[in-house]
Amino acid sequence: MPRRSAVLRLKRDREARAHVHPWIFKGDVADASPVEPGSVVTVLDAGGRFVGRGLFNPRPALCCRIVTWQDEPVDARLLGRRITAAIAARGQTVPVVGRLVWSEADGLPGLVVDRYGPVLVVQCQTLGIRRMRDDLVAALRARLGDLAVLGSDDPVVAGLEGFEPVSGWIGRPGPDEVIVDEDGVQIAVRPGSGHKTGVYLDQAANRVRVGAAAGAGDVLDVFAYTAGFAVHALRAGARRAVCVESSAEAIAGARRNLELNGLSERAEIRAVNAFDELRRLDRERARFDLVVLDPPPFARSRSALDAALRGYKEINLRALRLLAPGGRLATFSCSHHVDEGTFEATVREAATDAGIRVRLLDHLPQSADHPVLLTVPETRYLQGLLLELA
Repeated sequence: MPRRSAVLRLKRDREARAHVHPWIFKGDVADASPVEPGSVVTVLDAGGRFVGRGLFNPRPALCCRIVTWQDEPVDARLLGRRITAAIAARGQTVPVVGRLVWSEADGLPGLVVDRYGPVLVVQCQTLGIRRMRDDLVAALRARLGDLAVLGSDDPVVAGLEGFEPVSGWIGRPGPDEVIVDEDGVQIAVRPGSGHKTGVYLDQAANRVRVGAAAGAGDVLDVFAYTAGFAVHALRAGARRAVCVESSAEAIAGARRNLELNGLSERAEIRAVNAFDELRRLDRERARFDLVVLDPPPFARSRSALDAALRGYKEINLRALRLLAPGGRLATFSCSHHVDEGTFEATVREAATDAGIRVRLLDHLPQSADHPVLLTVPETRYLQGLLLELA
């Protein structure tokens, strides 16, 4: 018999998915023991058979995330083993820059850990993981050394889960800025600031790939954030870059990255709305050899999907019209609600409406340090296409 403490029992028709997918929603639950939110529960099927053990919080709709399908305690030793396995899965050497723990994909649902040289950024996305944070930080330092650790919880997620978000150093302070090397390009990171945990690590490989696709021409980097794509393209030989970004904080980061790489004179930053600027450039019949579209998530929920697809179609139609002969478009969606087929169909519709023929050069997925579980499709959220005028 499995160890019995607090119990969550599944409805009979909701059992099969729970053996391969860690998410349990309120609608999946037949009954649950009264426990303190964020506690460990034993998940049983409708017949009382052991399914797994997870962290339960009755507050959000996604009320439980299974941590293990084995009859074992969810404790500091398990957390340490999972962290060691996650780091080992990323290669022979310990990554100096990159994502070390990617939530469900690394068997620690609700935990994100990114490393920027001497700094670890820890983001707790569930109350259960937040309650285990001290053990997790201890396990990280035991594996990696006494690195500075910054807590960078998302306040929106924390509000849904019912815990106070941490935004600051855990223990001793670390540096305000870290300069990381990304295939020869210098990127300034202010840990915990801006979007994500400091920089979009999921686009690291794509920044290198797309930058090399610019050739010696002109680049338009839309939703540029801190100009990572533009900097790579300019370092690879592009003539000039126009960066479109509306966030003052991101624009400051873009200027810093351009200065770090000695590229300020070849780049222009336009602090304008991306949709408006794409329409204006289209009216002016501007032309670029490479256009990059890397917008924030348009579909943060399934209910927003239809509006999101209209937005993706609009920006891709405008971007395609801006391509010079032989020009290339790198276009992305970063919402797991938009799967690869849906995104590709939306871009195809945009090309059809624009009357433009393009060939597919490459798919541009999230970086390898953001692994994907086939049975957990939500772990695959970044879709990208590299297209060329035919």
